[in-house]
Amino acid sequence: MSDNGLIGTDHVPKDLLAKITGRAKYAEDFRADGMVFAKLLLSPVPRGRVRSLDVRAAMDMEGVLGVLTPDDVPSISGATEPILANEPLYQGQPIAAVAAVDETTAAEAVERLRLDIQRLPFALDPVESLRPGGPNGRDGGNVMKDGEVDTLKWSSAEISRFESDTFPDDLPVTDEWSVGDLEAAFAASDLVIEEAMVYQSQTHHPLESRSAMAYWRNGRVFIHCSTQSVSQTRRAFAGYLDMDEEDVVVISEFCGGAFGSKIRGSLSDMIPALLSQKVGRPVMRRVTRDEETAFGRARPGLQGWIKIGFRSDGKVLALDSLMIQDNGPFGRSGDMVMFGNVLSLAYQPEAMRHRATSVFTNTPPRSAQRAPGGLQGSAMVEPLLDRAARELGVDRMAMMKLNAPQGRARFGPNQNELTSAFVHEAVDRAVELFGWNEKKEWNGRANGSKVTGVGVGFAPFVGGSSGFDGLILIRPDGKLYIHQGIGNLGTHSMLDTARAANDVLQHPWDDTEVVWGDTGKGLPWSSTQSGSQTTHAHTRANHAAAHALREKLQEIAAGDLGGSAGDYDVAQGRVFRRGSPGTGLTFAQAAERAIALGGRYSGEELPDDLDPMTVHAVRRMVGEGLISAVKDPYSHDGSTWSSVITCCVVEVDQETGVVEMKEIVSVTDCGTVLNPRSLEAQVHGGVIQGMSSALLERWAFDPRWGANSNKRFYTAKPITILDVPSRPLEFAALDMADPETPVGARGVGEPPVGAGAAALISAITGALGGRYLNRTPITPDKIVALLEGSRTGYGRMQTHV
Repeated sequence: MSDNGLIGTDHVPKDLLAKITGRAKYAEDFRADGMVFAKLLLSPVPRGRVRSLDVRAAMDMEGVLGVLTPDDVPSISGATEPILANEPLYQGQPIAAVAAVDETTAAEAVERLRLDIQRLPFALDPVESLRPGGPNGRDGGNVMKDGEVDTLKWSSAEISRFESDTFPDDLPVTDEWSVGDLEAAFAASDLVIEEAMVYQSQTHHPLESRSAMAYWRNGRVFIHCSTQSVSQTRRAFAGYLDMDEEDVVVISEFCGGAFGSKIRGSLSDMIPALLSQKVGRPVMRRVTRDEETAFGRARPGLQGWIKIGFRSDGKVLALDSLMIQDNGPFGRSGDMVMFGNVLSLAYQPEAMRHRATSVFTNTPPRSAQRAPGGLQGSAMVEPLLDRAARELGVDRMAMMKLNAPQGRARFGPNQNELTSAFVHEAVDRAVELFGWNEKKEWNGRANGSKVTGVGVGFAPFVGGSSGFDGLILIRPDGKLYIHQGIGNLGTHSMLDTARAANDVLQHPWDDTEVVWGDTGKGLPWSSTQSGSQTTHAHTRANHAAAHALREKLQEIAAGDLGGSAGDYDVAQGRVFRRGSPGTGLTFAQAAERAIALGGRYSGEELPDDLDPMTVHAVRRMVGEGLISAVKDPYSHDGSTWSSVITCCVVEVDQETGVVEMKEIVSVTDCGTVLNPRSLEAQVHGGVIQGMSSALLERWAFDPRWGANSNKRFYTAKPITILDVPSRPLEFAALDMADPETPVGARGVGEPPVGAGAAALISAITGALGGRYLNRTPITPDKIVALLEGSRTGYGRMQTHV
């Protein structure tokens, strides 16, 4: 906790009133004079080629202003997603857009578009694409290798080995790394466990769909959208439109959910922008839940094998992983890479090999979803450590502590070093808070048809980046204005990270305005609000900007009142002489002096290392007060990760397969705590989201037509408040500072997801006597089939069923 009482204390978010009164405006809430509406023509096939598109009947309709086709939009090369497609690669991909005076007219006009499309062979399951003669998801191949589309096929014998009951050693892949002598490590192991597993893809399910409204004014485009990262989205949109950043204005003060699906906005936001340019009117494009499920984003699925060698005390000696990634049709997602890094860090094996291949499929586009690769790794592998603990007769928490990273632990193919880790302390805290030594004996306890399961999950994930800009202004009204280019996803981190500046300046929070959500207001270059970067990146940037501002205040005071800058202190909205508090200037007076002095004080002179976006932001404010704009100058020696341990108790009904959550306890190692209440909500929310992924949200595709059968909330149901335990969820944070950042805080958005999923699956496995369900989601039908030994109707490695 800081001396000023801000870092480490709860506060009421400044955006709360707008949210609870309904005054918070999301993308769909905006209107502009003359605004019209857009509707989309979506591909009816999972893969096809447009032979012709006749727009005449639609254009003849009264109230229709224009049609945007693939020929009207900038082309995008390579295996990246186009704005509109002449060769759609998944069902629901946008082909054209119609603008009309109202949505009804626009929808009727879409029905009058005459589309002639050739249906092409398509791939839904990566393993099917790898078979000899199997369909490719794209022209030219089914995988990405060295940045290019390539083809990888396995022989029938190789496919059989992948689908067999034993770990396949020698299958060809596109990516591979290893550390240590794997053969020797397995030979030294007292227990070796190998298991096949399937973690399904899943929709991101943001409550706010990716609706957007855009208009043009004096050569500038204004885009109201739903994005995680306002500054980063501006740069991405400028690239798509081939425009100067200064001519692109992004407005997104509130984002109603994203989870990685809107990191730099959405490519589909270009449709209303380009359609508005074509028809000369503001265009609103609202997105339905079906459309969101189609051209929104999804987590990549993973299918593969894990083989782990243990010493008799539970130490992981060897780990071998083989993963096939269901990539969707564009680019290459990083889940399969992060999967290996997470396992390497979590278990610190003496030797490890990770092999992986990402396969194109004609299913919705993929992107990072909260803890990409980490969720799948923790959820799929933690239950195997439970099995090892049972077979070796060692305590599961003792095993976790034995293998967990600590201090500056190394991991991954390059053996990167952590900035810090205090996982041993987190394990001890979890044992105490949960009452592990008592509750671990509950596994298998029966009450009628219901049986109790107790599980634990450990999940590390990336906790921060660095090197971004801070921008702070004191105006003649005496207030502190902290400009933030990060987004507002509901975690109010754009507020929490700003408080690092207040601590440096000892300035009252009530006299502080945080400026965010509108690049037209002058926002600095900021990190993406993703990958748990924000807490780490922007406590640093704001801390640095505040120190530079403090120095300028001291210099101004010394120049006006005499003495040296070091003779002055800053607190409570004043800069004053040490030992003589009455001698000084208010912030308002200092701002007036900065305007008069000009140069480096008023923003006319800036550091050379600022990003051009920050420079442009400052240029808008020159002469408005005392300005501090700096790039994060602090050292960052090592890789920053945080971690969460979650313990849970469940009851499994052996007759129905229904799982009921009874108790959840979590402990996090995420450095210094910024806002205890917010942190607790973040951890609980992530844990429950991970449990939702493990238990619900089923994906299934019709194998004949390639159509998604689970396109809505009720068919791919996420977890609700009725599914969580009735007793309060418990939580603790170590609050031990990371030494490689001035505030000591790391991000923690990602790790609770993997910890929650792993704990739940482990608890279900414990309730079922150690029987392991090797695929998600663990729906009641799968539990009943396992208990009864009945056939499932799908193959060992089959997905989307």
